[in-house]
Amino acid sequence: MVSELVLTRNQLLEVSRQQEDAGLKAPLQRLSLITAELQDGVMKTRMQPIGSAWAKLPRIVRDLSSELGKRIELVTEGAETELDRQILDLIKDPLIHMVRNCADHAIELPEERRAVGKPPHGTIRVTARHEGGSVTIAVSDDGRGLDTTRIARKAVAGGLATEAEIEKMSEAQIARFIFHPGFSTAENVTAVSGRGVGMDVVKSNVDSVGGGVDIASRPGAGTTITIKIPLTLAIIAALIVVAGSERYAIPQTAVRELVRVKAGNESRIEEINGAPVLRLRGRLLPVVALGELMGHPKKAVPEGFIVITQIGERQFGILVDGVFHTEEIVVKPMSSKLRHIPLFSGNTILGDGAVVLIVDPNGVARLVGGSGSETADEEAGALPVSAGSGERTTMLVFRTGAGRIQALPLSLVTRLEEVDAGTFQHGAGRTLLHYRDRLVPVTALGETEIQREGVQPLVIVSNGGQTAALAVEAIIDIVDEQFELELATSGARGVIGSAVIRGRATDIVDLAHYLPLGDPGWTGAIRGQTAPEHVLLVEPSEFLREMLSPVLRASGRPLRTAADCASAAEVAAAPEFGFVLVDLDRDVAAALALLSALRTRPRDIALRLLGLTTCATPELLRQAAESGADAILAKFDRRALLGELNARG
Repeated sequence: MVSELVLTRNQLLEVSRQQEDAGLKAPLQRLSLITAELQDGVMKTRMQPIGSAWAKLPRIVRDLSSELGKRIELVTEGAETELDRQILDLIKDPLIHMVRNCADHAIELPEERRAVGKPPHGTIRVTARHEGGSVTIAVSDDGRGLDTTRIARKAVAGGLATEAEIEKMSEAQIARFIFHPGFSTAENVTAVSGRGVGMDVVKSNVDSVGGGVDIASRPGAGTTITIKIPLTLAIIAALIVVAGSERYAIPQTAVRELVRVKAGNESRIEEINGAPVLRLRGRLLPVVALGELMGHPKKAVPEGFIVITQIGERQFGILVDGVFHTEEIVVKPMSSKLRHIPLFSGNTILGDGAVVLIVDPNGVARLVGGSGSETADEEAGALPVSAGSGERTTMLVFRTGAGRIQALPLSLVTRLEEVDAGTFQHGAGRTLLHYRDRLVPVTALGETEIQREGVQPLVIVSNGGQTAALAVEAIIDIVDEQFELELATSGARGVIGSAVIRGRATDIVDLAHYLPLGDPGWTGAIRGQTAPEHVLLVEPSEFLREMLSPVLRASGRPLRTAADCASAAEVAAAPEFGFVLVDLDRDVAAALALLSALRTRPRDIALRLLGLTTCATPELLRQAAESGADAILAKFDRRALLGELNARG
């Protein structure tokens, strides 16, 4: 009855707008107020605390702990958060699925956790909170995290993606394969898992109520799945728009802002690889024209309004011809003959009696390339302003002196710190930091001035047993994109080259230049014998191959590169090769096997085997030596690399 009252109120308000009758305004305002109060009262009777949906979780976790031989603690927060009971019924099963997955797949056995320095008991945390007109539910754990390599392998085997497509995906994109119907990485079917009917149920149930699902995972640190759902399904606020000759309703909970686009304006639609995008505050958002989706002809010059819509952490634009107003609408289910159309979630009757379709933001998100979430702008739906054809690399971006933007591969960074500059020790032209019971040299990057007081941001890098701190002005972001490295000229100091990151040219720092400035004794090599002419570099990362190649070519020796150990084994068989430099960071097992195979292979000339790493742990040094490595070098220690290559002049 309240829904019908809301419809009647909307009709009267429409009549009032058209007739401009002053005598109607006061009674209508009173009627609108009473309707809103009645609606609020009825809504409160429909609302139930979300804690009732997870009342069974403690017993489930307790039973799973006993069955799996694990020690698991369940922590819940926000049980008092209220939600429409209709939605509550739909999310009970997804919550149970997610908690069972955490207990079975994520939380390690006590002995495994102790081995990696974790407490023997794992923690599953379930939280809920209100955010505007929606509720955010998060299920997180402190387990092993998602094995994206295994997920990618299963996705390729199942025909969900090709190996070439997987190579271009970020880890967050790969992780979203777990939401695909029937997808499972479990090798064995048990009473707990391996049935392949878990996470796809979660996503389909959440999508059915107009919500969104995001996933974030860190290897060894755990996984967090976030669900964002509307408070109620019965009556919602919607933005009424027009596309072509028809009006549509877009749920207001998904709308972030409106942008007017017109030829000649700063905000305009551009095309990249034939796909329309909107340049908004330095980002590129994918755009889909609602009129074109409905069969209207494409406009030569797109104009109108773009509704910036957000699903989870992903943003995109919906182009419409006009925007009318916002209105509380009563959601009616779609006819059975139209339910197969993914663009719409229902329909409603406006105040003027017109029937309009309600746009489903999740359905539109799938049209613009999936409804996933990654990190940074690309994960929020933004396309990189300039992306090369290289592989995806995670970079730490920071600002140095004179406002210069520079970056380092995140794999080279140990920690990020903000320290009190008053704790620095100065002497003999050097600045030192007392860091973890040792004195660490502090080196200023570029024109950065090391602070004498206040807070100094530092980038901590390690090279085997040595550590250095690089002083910067500010840490800006961590970016995971595809880059093309443009190598610097031979006269450039302190930079290896540059790449376009987030739409601007960014210098890539040459660590080999800066590290000896803070510590002249910096070296990462264990000296050994000399080497013949040719050099083979085995490095899986295309980006890092491009960074290392000019350093190795500076020795004057011919250089070949290989992207994997299998192809390297064949190339290294050629008699002209005297050096093989093998990456020990990515696939350690394959690298050690390659070193062992090359060491035992009979040759006419001595083959010098060198391991390259950014983190030379004692265990890695031992394994590499046992596999036949002659020396272990810090991956970006130019002096050590050239010293090895020039040992025989």
